[in-house]
Amino acid sequence: MKPEIQTKFATYPAEAQTQLDAVRLLIFAVAEENDLGAVEETLKWGEASYLVKGGTAIRIDWKPADPAAIKIYFHCQTRLIETFREIYRDEFEYEGKRAIIVPLDAAIHEGPLAHCLQMALKYHSLKHHPLLGA
Repeated sequence: MKPEIQTKFATYPAEAQTQLDAVRLLIFAVAEENDLGAVEETLKWGEASYLVKGGTAIRIDWKPADPAAIKIYFHCQTRLIETFREIYRDEFEYEGKRAIIVPLDAAIHEGPLAHCLQMALKYHSLKHHPLLGA
């Protein structure tokens, strides 16, 4: 983990840190399993941001205004959230066209969330397919 990400995560409550780290590790695992190359990990707009070549950025954060959850942000001008809502209508709560809301007590595991992350990391090769090829 890059020092600036570690420093940022350290400012959050322990439960938020655990969730953010679990999502972070899942992003890296999905990228590796799909041979997507190196994951660029940076801070953008004060949030941890993850990007691979050919994908769209994924940002993760916890905010005091919504203390019971973390959020996974996707570029709002993509069809990602629209597609996630169609495929995983009952799996997640969403915030507009930009985020999946993950409660602090939710289990982070493979499955629907990994699939959503995979679609974001492969977005530019999927964006022309119905439901992003899902």
